[in-house]
Amino acid sequence: MGNRHQTLRTFFRVLFVIATLGLVSSPLTSSSQGFATDLDGKPADPFRMAQGKVVVLIFVRTDCPISNRYAPAIQQLSDHDAGKAAFFLVYPSKKETSETIRKHDRDFGYTLAALRDPQHILVKQSQAQVTPEAAVFDDKRHLVYHGRIDNLYQDFGHARKTATTHELADAIAAAIAGKTPSGNAAPAVGCYISDLE
Repeated sequence: MGNRHQTLRTFFRVLFVIATLGLVSSPLTSSSQGFATDLDGKPADPFRMAQGKVVVLIFVRTDCPISNRYAPAIQQLSDHDAGKAAFFLVYPSKKETSETIRKHDRDFGYTLAALRDPQHILVKQSQAQVTPEAAVFDDKRHLVYHGRIDNLYQDFGHARKTATTHELADAIAAAIAGKTPSGNAAPAVGCYISDLE
């Protein structure tokens, strides 16, 4: 009888520990793993929002001159592939408010969905290091490209008159066609996200 009572007590302790861990880990998976948010402060998962399309995340900042110079090219890419890929501007700065971002988007003619990523959840998933930098995920949520938009900038402060390679456009086209982009991604040139820490 004593052994059975001891076994039952151990069993209930184990159940209690499992239940407690379950209660603790549920919120942690949603909030500490975290989400980006939309500009209304609601959690936003670009992969769910994309509904099975290729996902293109473009990391930008309101105060990065290189990022701002790319606004027309980013908008043009988005317009070109809007039916086949879901595009999102991702703002990784903790200091940029939703109002600041809305104004920035209006000033630069953006019509893409904008997300805030102050916890750098999407930054880490995309392996992004600078703004502007792009990440392309296929329809199975695999990261298939991350890096520069094109080769307009050779280095900070050194730009060509026009880009001669278009890595992001090529990566999007490959992902939409169900192929893996060819070649290695070239590092992006811009404002370091690590400076925001």
